[in-house]
Amino acid sequence: MTLLGYKPATLILWVVLALPALGMIGPLFGDDPKAFHGLLHPTGEFAGRFMIIGMMASGLLLLFRGRQWPRWLLHHRRDIEVAAFLYATLHLVVYLIDRGTLDRVLEQLTQVRIWTGWLAFLIFVPLALTSNNAAQRWLHAGWKTMQRAAYPAAVLVLIHWAAMKDWGSWPPAAVHFGPLLALWAYRLWYWYLRPRGPATA
Repeated sequence: MTLLGYKPATLILWVVLALPALGMIGPLFGDDPKAFHGLLHPTGEFAGRFMIIGMMASGLLLLFRGRQWPRWLLHHRRDIEVAAFLYATLHLVVYLIDRGTLDRVLEQLTQVRIWTGWLAFLIFVPLALTSNNAAQRWLHAGWKTMQRAAYPAAVLVLIHWAAMKDWGSWPPAAVHFGPLLALWAYRLWYWYLRPRGPATA
C-alpha cells in the first residue's frame, strides 16, 4: 500500500523528521527578531544531527552484521540526508535574513566558523540535487564518487559547529560527531587494517 508513491513507513519517517520544524514555525513567521535569531541554533543542530544519522548507516550495518535495523536505516538514509539538507537550507536562510545586508554577510566570511559552513553547504548542494534514482542511473559509477564528497563536507560541518562561540561549542560538536568518527575509524580498521586469514605460526 502506498500514498503519493511513498510507503507508509517512509511517510511516518518524514513526519518524524518534520517534527522539529513544527516548533520553528512561530518564530519563523513571527515579528520577534530575537526569536527569529534564536532559530539559528536549532536549525543548524538538526541539520547536523540528521546528517550524522544518515552517514552512520553504512558503519552500523558493518558493525551489526546480520541485524535488520541497520538495513532499515541504510534503506532510508537518503530520506534522512535530504531532511538534513532541508534543515541546513533553512539554517542558511535564517542566517542571511538575520544578518540583514550583503555587507554584514561578507564581513564575516573570513571567519572559520562561517566559511566552513558556507563551503560545506556548497558541497552538499549537488549531492542533494542528485539524491534521486534518476540521477543515480544517469551518473552511473560517478554518482557514488560524487557522494563521497559528503565526507570532507561533514568534517567542515564539524569545524563549523565547534568554532561557534569562539570555539566554545566544541564539546557538543564532539558529542554529536563522536559516534560517527568512531564508526569511520572502525570501517577503516575493518577494511584496511584488521588481520586477515589464518594466523601464521
